[in-house]
Amino acid sequence: MRYKNILITGGAGFIGSGLALYLINEGCTVTVLDNLSEQIHGADPEISSPLYQSIKEKVRFIKGSVTSRSDWEKAIDGNEVIVHLAAETGTGQSMYQISHYAAVNIGGTALMLDILANQKTAIKKVIIASSRAIYGEGKYISPELGPVYPKHRMAADMDKGHFEVTYPGAVTPLQLVATDEESKIHPSSVYGITKQNQEQMVMTVCPTLGIAPVAFRYQNVYGPGQSLKNPYTGILSIFSTLVLNNKPLNIFEDGKESRDFVFISDVIHATFLGIEKEEANGQVFNVGTGVPTTVLEVAEGLIRLYGKEVPVTISGNYRLGDIRHNYADLKKIESLLGFSPSVSFAEGLQQFTAWVKAQEVQTSRYEESIAEMKAKGLMK
Repeated sequence: MRYKNILITGGAGFIGSGLALYLINEGCTVTVLDNLSEQIHGADPEISSPLYQSIKEKVRFIKGSVTSRSDWEKAIDGNEVIVHLAAETGTGQSMYQISHYAAVNIGGTALMLDILANQKTAIKKVIIASSRAIYGEGKYISPELGPVYPKHRMAADMDKGHFEVTYPGAVTPLQLVATDEESKIHPSSVYGITKQNQEQMVMTVCPTLGIAPVAFRYQNVYGPGQSLKNPYTGILSIFSTLVLNNKPLNIFEDGKESRDFVFISDVIHATFLGIEKEEANGQVFNVGTGVPTTVLEVAEGLIRLYGKEVPVTISGNYRLGDIRHNYADLKKIESLLGFSPSVSFAEGLQQFTAWVKAQEVQTSRYEESIAEMKAKGLMK
């Protein structure tokens, strides 16, 4: 390994804990800064969180917050690389917990950079966890206009069941294509805006300090270890908990909305390459599979693999701020870092459901999250 001392913020989380174990196996000394959020880890995380338990004896663990300057200073001390994963991540929740999302995601990143700019540290590289959410809608081709980037969908159209995106001047239906790193950035949620801000701050400030920045725009990450308690993010976990509680699945829109689901081991490997390879320095990369999968395909696959029969309703409900389609163009990360995903969605789904079956069935809190969004006027 080029670097031996690495700080992972959010290192007790889904991606962070897996990355920590990977790096330890590579001979690194890992520091983790994490607040053990109840939304992710449960009510008694220091005892009951399997993610925290998997790393607590193997890392230098600091229970703290990225909104605390003293916690950042303690965590940064002695490290060469920061992998900044800590963030609030619920797209829907971000639309009404606006101050909180901005404070954690934007404010926390600003604190980190302020310390790096004004204090002597050993930091040589910063990896920032960005998101496909910064793109908003994905990239499309119009036969008449060429590449286009549709704006956010309007409630008036979706109320009529018109869920596909349109573009002014386009006569024939738009063709979805892979979204590359040069695509338009126009996030449709507060979460997406905060991730855009994080990425831009890191990519702008770090070079002025002689620190190499790398940004990874992760697509929808899933796999063993994903929180089954969090009702605000992770559609595979949310659906799994509902199915195992024999509760019906309400498929939003028409079920044909699609995402790029990327397996946890591929995300960890891509992030490792970003730490290790100098070719990553100063670059922004998509991390995904390059394959779109519809929400209905996800639901049907989970039901089949769990061997359950639960009602599935394609309701036409929708959330304001949700996009229709997005999947990653991987040419850049393949070319510069030699990364290509190794786990197909079919294989990953089998591994994920096998792991879920071995876990204690969680009480579904999804209904509470939906009620919150309805109360805020964000779900129709």
